[in-house]
Amino acid sequence: MSATADTPQATSEKREFQAEVRQVLHLMIHSLYSNREIFLRELISNASDACDKLRFEAIGKPEMLGADELVIELIADPAAGTLTVRDNGVGMSREEVIDNLGTIARSGTRRFLEALSGDQKKDAQLIGQFGVGFYSAFIVADRVTVLTKRADADAVRWESDGEGEFTVEPSFKTDRGTEVILHLRDNAREFLEDYRLRAIVRRYSDHIGLPIRLKKDKGEPETLNQARAFWTRPKSELKDEDYEQFYQHLSHDFDKPLAWAHHRVEGTLEYTSLLYIPATAPFDLWDREHARGVQLYVKRVFIMDKAAELLPPYLRFVRGLVDTADLPLNVSREILQNNRTVEKIRSALVKRVLDLLDELAEKRPDDYAKFWTAFGAVLKEGIVEDAGNRERIARLCRFHSTAQTDRPEVSLDAYLGRMPDGQDKIYYLTADTLSAARGSPHLEGFRARNFEVLLLTDRIDEWLVSHLTEYQGKKLESVARASKDVESRIETADKARLEGEFKEVLERAQRVLGGRVESVRLSSRLTESPSCLVAAEHALSRRLEEILKRAGESLPPSKAILELNGSHPLVARLKDAADEAAFSDLVELLYGQAVLAEGGQLEDPSAFVKRLNALLLGSLSERPRILL
Repeated sequence: MSATADTPQATSEKREFQAEVRQVLHLMIHSLYSNREIFLRELISNASDACDKLRFEAIGKPEMLGADELVIELIADPAAGTLTVRDNGVGMSREEVIDNLGTIARSGTRRFLEALSGDQKKDAQLIGQFGVGFYSAFIVADRVTVLTKRADADAVRWESDGEGEFTVEPSFKTDRGTEVILHLRDNAREFLEDYRLRAIVRRYSDHIGLPIRLKKDKGEPETLNQARAFWTRPKSELKDEDYEQFYQHLSHDFDKPLAWAHHRVEGTLEYTSLLYIPATAPFDLWDREHARGVQLYVKRVFIMDKAAELLPPYLRFVRGLVDTADLPLNVSREILQNNRTVEKIRSALVKRVLDLLDELAEKRPDDYAKFWTAFGAVLKEGIVEDAGNRERIARLCRFHSTAQTDRPEVSLDAYLGRMPDGQDKIYYLTADTLSAARGSPHLEGFRARNFEVLLLTDRIDEWLVSHLTEYQGKKLESVARASKDVESRIETADKARLEGEFKEVLERAQRVLGGRVESVRLSSRLTESPSCLVAAEHALSRRLEEILKRAGESLPPSKAILELNGSHPLVARLKDAADEAAFSDLVELLYGQAVLAEGGQLEDPSAFVKRLNALLLGSLSERPRILL
């Protein structure tokens, strides 16, 4: 089983591990995993994947599969101190051995290492997600030998002590598949005991659809698992623990899922789906280059790992699988696109996920709050992308607001239930941060009149409100936009009087600011702050403009409206500023404050600081004018 090739044609090559692999090996050997027995789960999972790959390749080349039963075997040899995990799956060629056992997927290696936190549980989760579970063998072994053969290639022997180098050479192995031989450390010989192996397999790998057999010196091999595809088993015989363990196998996530849905559909369309809602977001959730989707099986034959066509991008956090009898075994990604069967399955899966989230929100609000923290910004994308489910997704959304409630975020339904008499719109404010939103001067008039305002701080929110224009018949209205209807709701009784008093001041301020603003007017929304900027009624929001500019978009120039609080002492000083230079400097200060209050950038910060210092020193009217 572990013989080396010694024929004249044999060539042995010594290679160094990729630098990042050496770092991973160091972490593994020093017990990154919190419990060592995980190594067996990882190696069995790899063996199962190898068998799945063989069945997939055999779709086009049936002769590759042959008549042999696909099986995973465990062989303990106490005399030699070795534990072997053997499969008769697809095997590897020499090039594949070097690529798979000497490197980590280069696209994410650096992100993986940067993401390591030192927390054993979290870091073990990352290792599973990156598919480097093979290296966990070095937790329990001081040397690992791999013998492998593809049906269409020569056999290969790989060996390493995990210290930085490995050797690759031909092997005498004649049968297809892979053997991973662990030369166990003295403190890991417990994994040679039958009872220990039996318990680990039943705990972690009972769901594997292939038989996992423990070979013994005498007698028939013992099958340790159910050896049936997990999702084909009746729900009545499955416990929560079974679903949780299968999820961990499927996703390499050490945390338990928040919820799952297991359905079998029969009739004109036949398929089984098992969908999970994770509790935590993967570190690469926002990496758009990373493949997404659930696993696809056809008649229990593994077809592809991440079939993005089965769920829309805004549900990319969902883990799980679909097994259908209504697609051909040779289905490709091209066939999946614009396929009517796939479209029907996709539509049903979307409904199932939204049903699952509805149930979670209604029956387990604390768990839903965890989901929303992890994936809320992703789910919001559905409001932009999925018009047919827009209102349903909106019902699932949660937002911060100005209301004092027992939960930090509120639903739109809860907002509607608290609306006072006389309010017929849903008011919102977008901002870069929650603290900036809570401190925004735009809220003052609405707070004074007991109108709740939603505070939207995710980048996607700007697109969200441009597509979700109303909910349950109530229009959404920005409190940072000029709207006669909104302003009529918060207008004070003395505004008409103040407009008469400030008519000339407003005209002079307009001349000072020139083309930088559309107009200068008195505000209905301000009660404490002296000034603010609002977008014109049909213009882009100020924040959306900033986001697009930062993204390099070229936008036509737009002008905001400067609103002044006629009751504020600083604004009142404008009426007494006879000197034109002093008047201009005070207007510039009020304009600069308004820009800063909404998180904008000043064109000339230095000039603003000088004006502010002069005002603080009480000499604004006595010094020369500072020109912009």
